[in-house]
Amino acid sequence: MSVESAPVPSDPLQPAPIKATAQPAAILRGPAAERIVLSTELDPWLPLRALAGYSGLSVRTLRDYINAPLQALPCYRIGGKVLVRRGEFDGWMAQHRWVGPRGMDEIVDAVIGPSRARRR
Repeated sequence: MSVESAPVPSDPLQPAPIKATAQPAAILRGPAAERIVLSTELDPWLPLRALAGYSGLSVRTLRDYINAPLQALPCYRIGGKVLVRRGEFDGWMAQHRWVGPRGMDEIVDAVIGPSRARRR
């Protein structure tokens, strides 16, 4: 019996070529293709400490938001562990987006008209 070894590339920094197999790729048809969900890597579960690093909020503040009576931060409690999905946190944060009042220049311009100094 002879054992064939993979050819060694001439450049060690280049990966070895991938051999194609004679087997066809699997084809998904029907309802099975509709149930594929790739949410694990794209939307990870974060413990509070990791969520604090992601959000810039403290763990204590996050706990306060989880226990808030109105618009509580959605979470999952498994035993003593509290997990939050990053996508759900982002959605919750979007609900709390606040756009401040217009700048003072815009307010003054709206009331008395544009200033000559700012017209340039």
